[in-house]
Amino acid sequence: MKIAFFSLLNLIFCEGLSDMAWLKFYEKSLMNCAVKCHILLYVVVLYAQPTLAQQEIKISTWNMEWLDIKGNKRFKPSLRSNADFSKMSYYFRQIDTPILAFQEVSSKAAIQRVVGENYTIYLSDRSDAKNQHLQFNDINQYTGFAVKNGLSVSDPSDFSLLGDKRRDKLRFASYIVLHDRFKQPVHLLSLHLKARCSGQYKSNDNCKTLKQQGVELNRWILQREQRKQPYIISGDFNHNLAYPNDWLWKEIARYSQAHLSTRNVNADCIVRSRNKPSRTHQFRSLIDHIVVSHHFVIDSAKQDLFARDDILRYQLSDHCPLSITLSAVNSH
Repeated sequence: MKIAFFSLLNLIFCEGLSDMAWLKFYEKSLMNCAVKCHILLYVVVLYAQPTLAQQEIKISTWNMEWLDIKGNKRFKPSLRSNADFSKMSYYFRQIDTPILAFQEVSSKAAIQRVVGENYTIYLSDRSDAKNQHLQFNDINQYTGFAVKNGLSVSDPSDFSLLGDKRRDKLRFASYIVLHDRFKQPVHLLSLHLKARCSGQYKSNDNCKTLKQQGVELNRWILQREQRKQPYIISGDFNHNLAYPNDWLWKEIARYSQAHLSTRNVNADCIVRSRNKPSRTHQFRSLIDHIVVSHHFVIDSAKQDLFARDDILRYQLSDHCPLSITLSAVNSH
């Protein structure tokens, strides 16, 4: 490709000098020069490094609380009307993100109703027929990504965060690779970790499982860093990673350069109270997070909030979307 590039430059300038030597073709040469300048400009643009605007992107994560087309009476939040889906779609449009890492979605059809047809859906491999033994019979909570059409993405195999020894129905980490916007491909995970161990470590099954997930996640991070691959990990960690000296964050970030981009994000999300549905509830700490490699600088990070009236009127979610805008370190 480089040979073709320099051959084209040689053709442009050497032939140009020959033309200029013949005065009787002076006028024609001027016209040729204009054409060649346009060709040169095209070549420069074609081979140029990504611009500063290209080297930044917005990433969002949203746990959608039992998002299902039909719903299941056993799980009341899953019973959504057309108006509920429309309002969730409205809030998604307000975020205006090219990449959404989602959690608690039962099907491609369900998430497509929220994000629209301009997004390609990458649903967890746990939803595949070959993984039926890892699925529940009534309703499932899958992770995945919604990626705006036009972005170049590849879809490696997803994986369990419990290692190879346990065959469990817990949620996979969804895995895609973004080939746009940055000089290097960026490896992305969407995940949903074990619940009911949000604070101090206790010697129970929930915390033991969460710790094992942290160890597996750290193994994936170290593998990316060893290969010098940028990464972004988004999702519902079911844990306050930003707490000072948090034990789970130590497990995840051990021996790595991982950065918690949401460390200083306020927990401003207000949702419908589970115990008193006619009232609202505000969480005290953040459990949705985005972890990034050292290749990025965080330009902004915040929760995207619901209007209070909408919280009580519609079945939205018990999580607010969370968004960050980041750029490559070398673009600053």
